[in-house]
Amino acid sequence: MGEAPAGEEGTVTRSAEYVGSFLVDDRCLDDQMEQLHTQLKSLKTCKRRRPVSLKFSIKGVKMYNEDETTLLMAHALRRVSLSTARPTDAQFAFVSHNPGSSDAQLYCHVFKARHSRAAQFLNLLLCRCFQLCYLEKHPDEAQEDSVGSTPRRNPSLLNHGFPLSVSALVSFRRAPFQGLLPGTKKDQKSFDDLQSSQEEVFPTSSPSLVRKKAIRTKALRSGAYRSFTFTPLKQRCVQERLSASQGKDEAPARKSRTPSLAETEEALAQAVWRWAGIATDGSCSLLADDVLGSYLLCPHPKKPKCGSLIVRLPCGLITHLIESTSAGTLLLETHKTEFGSVAELIEHYTETLGELPCLLSCARVNHCYEWEEQSPD
Repeated sequence: MGEAPAGEEGTVTRSAEYVGSFLVDDRCLDDQMEQLHTQLKSLKTCKRRRPVSLKFSIKGVKMYNEDETTLLMAHALRRVSLSTARPTDAQFAFVSHNPGSSDAQLYCHVFKARHSRAAQFLNLLLCRCFQLCYLEKHPDEAQEDSVGSTPRRNPSLLNHGFPLSVSALVSFRRAPFQGLLPGTKKDQKSFDDLQSSQEEVFPTSSPSLVRKKAIRTKALRSGAYRSFTFTPLKQRCVQERLSASQGKDEAPARKSRTPSLAETEEALAQAVWRWAGIATDGSCSLLADDVLGSYLLCPHPKKPKCGSLIVRLPCGLITHLIESTSAGTLLLETHKTEFGSVAELIEHYTETLGELPCLLSCARVNHCYEWEEQSPD
């Protein structure tokens, strides 16, 4: 596919053919996915299609005519509940809520791509928009160097037989970040060495930059950059106060470093598969509320130098160690099928059940989705 051309800043435009839209029943997520796949299969031979241009960004999805002169459809990203694809039939689709509808109905919008890889790419673009939007709203869950333990979080009602409208009544707001400043290490051994202490407290190693940053944020008074001499307990208090005072300033900084959608197909796929930018703990928590067969690539919790494939199954999250053979190939632990790359492994288990309990899914849920009931007026 090569590079994804970016028009406006943060926007990627791709061509496709619009097949149509159909109503989606308000039911639990897994049942909803079965309905979607049944409907998509019935539409794979549909001949009535219209060439369109799709524009993706973390603000939403817009559909224009082929010449990009007329806006035909627009959906804010917070109104898009999920994205999916059927590569074998070159289909891409997403489900959205139309806020202008009196019954607050969900619709699935179906598109036909030129070939299977193009359909996959469209789906990856929208899935990545979901992830970047989540990072923007939850900068405290950004990726850190360390791999934490499996998070404890109550699962969503989506996967337990409740419709989306019921799930909307549940608040998913997270507690404010209570850890150390970005760039600090959890295992702080000593504060005696000046240079190492500077690296422990601030994400930059330049004292002049540290002082300028302190003055610029107005979070420290004059001379406070000398707090490297504080005791560990006092230093922790300073860090917590800095974390609280700089909460509003950190979000734009993270946003400026957010990866662009204008990446190669391979880079985009890796970003979606690894939930790039989101900490492993947060990714696992989100995965537990995603579609059946959704997955995450990350370092193995017990073997950080090895990779692992975490899959969401009806019984919960299952972790499979990705082993490297002496021949340089990859395979899942206790499985026999070998692959030349991670991409081949993912593609195989997306199309073939093999030793896994269920197929890997191309679909992803938008964890920033908002259901908003409309009044009759």
